[in-house]
Amino acid sequence: MISWNVILFSVYHVIVILAIIHVVMDNRQPAKTMAWALVIWFVPVVGLLFYLFFGLNTRKERFISQRSLDQLSKRSMLEFVEQKDLQLPAEHRQLIDLFVNENFSLPFKDNQVTVYDDGYAFFPALLAEIAKAESHIHIDMYIFAEDPLGMLFSDALIDKARQGVEVKLIYDDVGCWNVSHAFFDRMRDEGIEVVPFLPVRFPSFTSKVNYRNHRKMIVIDGRIGFIGGMNIALRYVKGTGVQPWRDTMLKVEGTGVYGLQRAFLIDWYFCDRTLISDRKYYPTSQHVRHFVSPEVSTLTQVVTSGPVAPYPEIMQGYVRIILSAKHYVYLETPYFLPTEPVLFALKTASAAGVDVCIIVPYRSDAKWVEWASRSYLREVAESGATVMLYQAGFLHSKLLVSDDNICSCGSTNVDIRSFENNFESNIFLYGEAAATQLRELFEADERQSVNLKDIPKRMHPTFLKRLWESMVRLMSPLM
Repeated sequence: MISWNVILFSVYHVIVILAIIHVVMDNRQPAKTMAWALVIWFVPVVGLLFYLFFGLNTRKERFISQRSLDQLSKRSMLEFVEQKDLQLPAEHRQLIDLFVNENFSLPFKDNQVTVYDDGYAFFPALLAEIAKAESHIHIDMYIFAEDPLGMLFSDALIDKARQGVEVKLIYDDVGCWNVSHAFFDRMRDEGIEVVPFLPVRFPSFTSKVNYRNHRKMIVIDGRIGFIGGMNIALRYVKGTGVQPWRDTMLKVEGTGVYGLQRAFLIDWYFCDRTLISDRKYYPTSQHVRHFVSPEVSTLTQVVTSGPVAPYPEIMQGYVRIILSAKHYVYLETPYFLPTEPVLFALKTASAAGVDVCIIVPYRSDAKWVEWASRSYLREVAESGATVMLYQAGFLHSKLLVSDDNICSCGSTNVDIRSFENNFESNIFLYGEAAATQLRELFEADERQSVNLKDIPKRMHPTFLKRLWESMVRLMSPLM
């Protein structure tokens, strides 16, 4: 007589085999397919559950409505946006066309960009702009924390709502898992429209938890916009408790705010199913643009990416910039688990004599990610690139600058999760003014960093450490 243990064992292995077949038939990148197959087979039960929660690729079927939304957004935006004498830089025309063709990310001229390199500078500036709002405030945040800073901002937003200003807030349901419902209900009770992005509730938990809105965008009156890497949380001011926090946020003044507005309204429809296309959200350029001297005028494109898109647009932009660089490419990111195209582009540029420099934290806030990234960093360093480890705190900044004429900043990390799974947003800026600001910021960070090659234990670890790092790297497509 067959025991129940044998039956359960047999059923489990049938399920495992079916899961592996499902992974293979999904036609992902081979490295990602192999990583999931290894987890499912060699990590009993836990590996299978991990795949059910984080690996099922339902994104094309479940979230396809975003594409039709894009079409609606195009029509409404084109009615309001007109730019005379728009001149595009010849050296970046193909990159601009790439974003327009794949993402409908229009370029906008005559913008002034202000750079903030920590929370002490950014949050007072944001509060000042919120205080001046007259029409609407739109916030799209991965984390809106229930801490003293979050309470300060919620009070400021409630005050504006009481004055009759329209306030809309999107928060990510996973990013705000530890935030109480009462915190957001208080804002709702005061007239603020608050919606979560892809709420994770059983039984749909497994189809949503892996696809998060990692964007950080604010639009005020359709004329002022903020984008970058900072969430609304006290740690972006005070640090982790172990080390200070270094981050980058940009303020955009000019018609480039149209791109941020469009990105927000797309997300709003995605969450609330309300299509908003009123002209007031795209004020005429006379109301948006103040006097901007040619020396600081910047051409901008706001580019979003997500798992519903047919192509990873932001990753494509990074690859294009890296391979087009003639003199230098400077990149900083808190997490470095690059996709094969990005890794290949960095090594190719370095081999071609381009000055490639990457800055990452000396000490990460995610130990597994740090272990997995070490072999990637050595590989890039061995190709001739410079790898620097930031020592003055936790570096959460996400920026790319090249050749003093193009740069990008936003929410996108150089890892597979940002490029393929998360909903991200970056702004690409063309011109010397913005590129020089970000290059100087990068160089200031570089002066507070140590070269990877000057740390023997990182550059030449023992056999056991190298083996461990290589094993963890196998899981990098899943992190």
